[in-house]
Amino acid sequence: MNIAGLTPLSQKAEYLRTVPAIRENCLRVFALAQQGKLQYFDYHPEKEADVAKFCVEIIKRDYGTDFSSIKPHGRWRHLDAGIPRVRPLLAKFQPIDARDEIKRTVDLFLVSVLLDAGAGNAWSYHEKSSGLRFGRSEGLGVASVHMFEEGFFSSDPKNQPWRADAEGLSKITVERVAEAMQVSATNPMVGLEGRTSLLTNLSAALKASPEFFGADGRPGNIVDFLESESRIDTDGTRVVPVAALWHALIEGLNPIWPSRHVLAGKALGDVWPCGVLASSGSSEGDDFVPFHKLTMWITYSIVEVLQTVATWRVEGLEDLTGLPEYRNGGLLVDLGVLTLKPNALPLDPASGLPHAPPSHPAIVEWRALTVIELDRIADAIRAELGLTKEQLVLAQVLEGATWKGGREIAKIKRPETSGPPIEIDSDGTVF
Repeated sequence: MNIAGLTPLSQKAEYLRTVPAIRENCLRVFALAQQGKLQYFDYHPEKEADVAKFCVEIIKRDYGTDFSSIKPHGRWRHLDAGIPRVRPLLAKFQPIDARDEIKRTVDLFLVSVLLDAGAGNAWSYHEKSSGLRFGRSEGLGVASVHMFEEGFFSSDPKNQPWRADAEGLSKITVERVAEAMQVSATNPMVGLEGRTSLLTNLSAALKASPEFFGADGRPGNIVDFLESESRIDTDGTRVVPVAALWHALIEGLNPIWPSRHVLAGKALGDVWPCGVLASSGSSEGDDFVPFHKLTMWITYSIVEVLQTVATWRVEGLEDLTGLPEYRNGGLLVDLGVLTLKPNALPLDPASGLPHAPPSHPAIVEWRALTVIELDRIADAIRAELGLTKEQLVLAQVLEGATWKGGREIAKIKRPETSGPPIEIDSDGTVF
């Protein structure tokens, strides 16, 4: 990203939307945690070994010693919940050329991720064809597959159902999403309006960035942009830097996120002020911590499409961070690495659990610590298993250990809901 010639404030705004900015600013919060200077959390490093042990046991239980079989964390896992759906859907695409197969898959994965924000404890999706029922991310993923098959996101659902485009997305309403996702008075969904607005805002974003999404405003057209940024290796493999994908997503999708915070006229997205950094900051924006969770989740998901469907090689994946959301973060709270200070947050009268909106500085602290702790836990897991970073990448740790571990410990500690230890009042646009 070229920021030469920009004002200092504009440079800061651009910096906050880069991948390195996530770890760098989260490390500032973590340093204060090590000094016992956070406002809302206490940090207990001696408990990290317990988390690593818990995760290693999950990995060995599910994969034995075949660590290379651990799939990367991505939307594909949720779309295939219970039974395979992605490959059978790709088979239905035939006969088409390979490029269109890749584009259609990217179409599906992108809209599916945008539908993936927390749905709450009560909602579930019943898949009539299999008879299976799913909640949370799996339910949202399975629902999105069927919506895609039915042409829900297409401007021409009758003749070209298996695609997403700006015109089709512009016609989406809360009522249509509710019907497709089986939402009712007895099957309520959290953040229905928010996730619908993401899809309709996506329509405008696709139109506004033809350099990434083509003249017809289609998510899958990002493949053309990435190809222009790629090179052919000596073995004939196409190689694309993950930085090119991040640039296209952070710039091209910027209009879809609510403008919660703006710096130098630039909407920052999933970037929040952190109270403990305010005292050390010397200028506007120094207290901001970026997360870009949904953009990172989209990145991981599209990377797998590029690797698996396109058979491209993606460089620079080690720069990507763990996902600061309630499963990974909940694991750390449930196993005692992080503890809320007394009376730090109000308690929900129904569940008795602490709760807050995503903007609350306690949630910002929690998320920042989660990003750094995921790196530390990953290193501890590798050390226990005798593996290198290349042999067990962060995306595999997220999938096979921390995200799954966060869900499993939540079910043990709160079997009635399996929800997180701290409830986040989600509007469907952050998580």
